Amino acid sequence: MAEAQQNIPAGSTTAGSIAVAAESTVATRMSAPPSFDVADFPVPHGREEEWRFTPLARLRGLHDGTAVATGEGVRVEIEAPEGVTVETVGRDDARLGKAKPVDRVAAQAYSSFEKASVVTVAKEAVLAEPIRIAVHGEGGVAFGHQVIELGAFAEAVVVLDHTGDAVLAANVDYVLGDGAKLTVVSVQDWDEKAVHVAQHNALVGRDASFKSVVVTFGGDLVRIHPRVEYTAPGGAAELFGLYFTDAGQHQEHRLLVDHNTPHCTSNVAYKGALQGQDAHAVWIGDVLIQAAAEGTDTYELNRNLVLTDGARVDSVPNLEIETGEIAGAGHASATGRFDDEQLFYLMARGIPETEARRLVVRGFFAELVQQIGLPDVEERLIAKVEAELEASV
Repeated sequence: MAEAQQNIPAGSTTAGSIAVAAESTVATRMSAPPSFDVADFPVPHGREEEWRFTPLARLRGLHDGTAVATGEGVRVEIEAPEGVTVETVGRDDARLGKAKPVDRVAAQAYSSFEKASVVTVAKEAVLAEPIRIAVHGEGGVAFGHQVIELGAFAEAVVVLDHTGDAVLAANVDYVLGDGAKLTVVSVQDWDEKAVHVAQHNALVGRDASFKSVVVTFGGDLVRIHPRVEYTAPGGAAELFGLYFTDAGQHQEHRLLVDHNTPHCTSNVAYKGALQGQDAHAVWIGDVLIQAAAEGTDTYELNRNLVLTDGARVDSVPNLEIETGEIAGAGHASATGRFDDEQLFYLMARGIPETEARRLVVRGFFAELVQQIGLPDVEERLIAKVEAELEASV
């Protein structure tokens, strides 16, 4: 694999900006300021930094205001164990809007939803079972808003599962109290014509731990924007992701970790496999270390495996540093073809080519799949990968 990598060890940095495989600086310094008002964001034309990889015509009107919510939209079902409160609230609920939209689609989603789901985990509650949120598209246009809030020292796992067919724009907020631990698994397993654009906002409290695993398979166009901010020192964030991009699909993951508080950590690792004509994956990894964020330790990684001709990957890690007093920072990006030597090694030991390809791809994803920690979800995703590979034979 061809790889671009840069590491900045403790004590060796100077204030400034570092970018690898990109011709621009971090989007946080170039985009419009966050806002709840759609009018604060011009209609994108595709030349803006935050939209230059996205095929706007396939957004089905989410970006220009022509998409109108329809009655069928999506159906949301939530299963929660004891110790969890699930509410459907109106737009005036004070728990909504703790993180502002950063682009026009997110602002449109916030201004257009009618009801929001608020899931609250009580202080010091440690859940033995995951919270499962099923979002099923029923063929229409929908705007959604969800809040998952953990009290101090609470621990929970959330599975956010997207299926069916819809045109959906949504905002999801994860609010972690001091010492809380939250793992979120967001699965995008849409039907082939679905469009899904979402901003995920994590607000991480003092000594709290947030882990996100984003898994994307289906849909015509999927664009997920995970964002992390720290509300007090000692927070830790892990952002993992895997995606399998098939012929004609556009899958885009745009991350921002905003180190705005001292002595916090972050680790980002996304892996993708692509096959088929016009399969297009985009990964943007932005890490900002503000001047006040002394003692930061961060690293981000993106790896892509191109299985066939006709597929395209755009991988852009960005690291912007405004203080030299950090524990460490680095990033790497690698994209490569299927490894013929690995195939030869397996086939020389009597393994058929189809099975050998399956084993190599499973091994490529194995480290990230294990981060999920839920056997039923892990088995489902491995089965999905194998079904994708089988369809290409």
